[in-house]
Amino acid sequence: MLPASRPLSPCIQVCKIEPVASRHQGLSQELCLGCGRTLDEIACWGAMTEAEKAPVWERLEREGYAKTSR
Repeated sequence: MLPASRPLSPCIQVCKIEPVASRHQGLSQELCLGCGRTLDEIACWGAMTEAEKAPVWERLEREGYAKTSR
């Protein structure tokens, strides 16, 4: 998905935080089951630059969380 087609936030208003095993480090972390972001990503989202958001968006797209239409 190109940045121009992304919504302002990946939030889909289905907020449920659950511990899940990280696919990359084998560690447990807490993710929102609605949007796929970590608690830190959710908390910092409004202050993040587009460059900081880009890898988060890429991960969400790769893992099937990000939606193209709002």
